[in-house]
Amino acid sequence: MTTPLKGIHHSAYRCRDAEETRAFYEDVLGLPLAAVVQEENEPGSGRPNPFVHLFFRMPDGNFIAFFDAPGSAKDGDFNLVHGFDRHVAFEADNEEKLLAWRDQLNAAGVPCFGPIDHGFVKSVYFADPNGLPLEITARVPAHDAILAEDARTAHAVIKAWTARKAAKEQAA
Repeated sequence: MTTPLKGIHHSAYRCRDAEETRAFYEDVLGLPLAAVVQEENEPGSGRPNPFVHLFFRMPDGNFIAFFDAPGSAKDGDFNLVHGFDRHVAFEADNEEKLLAWRDQLNAAGVPCFGPIDHGFVKSVYFADPNGLPLEITARVPAHDAILAEDARTAHAVIKAWTARKAAKEQAA
């Protein structure tokens, strides 16, 4: 087996407009635009589909990225999706900074709610202009201990959940 993966270089999503997305991530969230790749053809397939691929640098050196590819965008691509389907969770240093982010987003006209206490983190929620749900979390002081305890039972919880789902599906 190869060595474990070392982290996420970037997560990429579709955007409706490169400049609108740049303004949100750079001007509102403070993530600097680090690179823009412009191509005329899709990588891999080579199909004509002009696009730009924007990369915003996170303080940890990773990136959140977006594709502006109007030739392949479909109706509904930019509707707000449920956070269970996909979302990105950024991390603040502490709860005080989490609340400052919430207030800053609301002041910028970006509806932001929370914090919600999830036990191991507290979170605020909002969305970007592309319909991508976003979250900012702050670890609680017992974060690592809580996750260590959860790790001890994680496989058993999944096994029980799988059995519960199977029983429900069989009863239906």
